[in-house]
Amino acid sequence: MFTKVLVANRGEIAVRIIRSLRELGIKSVAIYSTADRESLHVQLADEAVCVGGARAQDSYLNMQNILAAAVGTGAQAIHPGFGFLSENSEFAEMCQACGITFIGPHARTIDLMGNKEHARQQMQRLGVPVIPGSDGYIDNVTDAVAVAEEIGYPVLIKAAAGGGGKGIRRVENKKQMRTAFSEAQSEARLAFGDDRMYLEKIMEGVKHIEVQIFRDGFGHSVYFPERDCSLQINKQKVLEESPCVLIGEDERAELGRLALRVADGIDYLNTGTIEFLMDADHHFYFMEMNTRIQVEHTVTEMVTGIDLVKAQVKVAAGEPLPFSQADIQLRGVAIECRINAEDPARDFMPSTGQVKFLYLPVGNLGMRIDTALYQGATVTPFYDSMIAKVIALGHDRQEAIEKIKRLMAETVIAGIHTNQDFQQEILNDAGFVSGKFTTAYLEKSFLPRQKGRVKEIEAV
Repeated sequence: MFTKVLVANRGEIAVRIIRSLRELGIKSVAIYSTADRESLHVQLADEAVCVGGARAQDSYLNMQNILAAAVGTGAQAIHPGFGFLSENSEFAEMCQACGITFIGPHARTIDLMGNKEHARQQMQRLGVPVIPGSDGYIDNVTDAVAVAEEIGYPVLIKAAAGGGGKGIRRVENKKQMRTAFSEAQSEARLAFGDDRMYLEKIMEGVKHIEVQIFRDGFGHSVYFPERDCSLQINKQKVLEESPCVLIGEDERAELGRLALRVADGIDYLNTGTIEFLMDADHHFYFMEMNTRIQVEHTVTEMVTGIDLVKAQVKVAAGEPLPFSQADIQLRGVAIECRINAEDPARDFMPSTGQVKFLYLPVGNLGMRIDTALYQGATVTPFYDSMIAKVIALGHDRQEAIEKIKRLMAETVIAGIHTNQDFQQEILNDAGFVSGKFTTAYLEKSFLPRQKGRVKEIEAV
């Protein structure tokens, strides 16, 4: 087992990893930018090293400085968390070259699944259903139009190296394609240094369902109950829950079989997430794989009682999985709300400043708040706007909803704007309570109603 691990991240995920390392008896090394000098993860770690300036590219994406920090402090492994370098195969290879364990999959796996078109082709070879779309890359508008007319509009242009909603455009017809393709390709080139594109049929009225898998170096693999991540705005998840209220035990088992077929078929190591779309007839289609821990891993932990980060560290250290498939049992329903420093009334504009007052209302069973905030902390403009995750576990979905409504209502973050009220409106919405919402629900139904109410109030 490792004696010291460097955490190559910041914010709530760095805090979460550092705490699990401490519980394992492992010393932690934090890295930080000049803007994060006073951050909570820096204060909690056993050691901390400044790796660069405030901009992410100067610090949290500075591979040379991060590896120098690991070597200099004697860290034997690096946990990348999510975002930043967590799905960077070059960084994983550099870790290996330096004799440092990358707590995640092999670099070759990151490369395979990080390229969306290569991943799609691999799924087809494994017999996993995929969304109808192009075979191979699309280099120009003419080819894009030809494929779109064959599978039918609307379609989605996607960057092969994509992520975070970059390099993606919805196209309704041939006229839109000419502008949308060049825009998406340019965006992909700037964001990823890779402008290879492919095309998928847009499936309407679907749910975004994902399955966490875990596989050790001995070929043992397991899957976890699915998460429903359908509530999204601009392809960014807003609220997640596990399990999906519409999925039965037989379908859950089918999802698990598909997910394990992927994990074993690509010789996966450690944990990752297979993302599917589920249509109205409950058919599942592979969408993509995230080769890292996810933001929403917390609902999986709550609903199963398994610490995924501790398991990541053990598997990376060469140990077998500390649990079997039989150990993974549903203990209820878990829901997570992401609290972002943003103003929903102003098109979710990011909010920055000092946290003047903070109250986190934990205390009852089945409640958890992951955050790096403290009273006096400063939210800067340099990084992602997510500042906390509020999670509740209930015996059933209704209890989980009531618990998280109370948590959200009692949480106080003063000094900056947050999306707390917006989240509470979702939790009280009949469409959410029904569980029948799809990926289009927030943008097509919920937000228009919210804007309509604002106009009514302003008119009065």
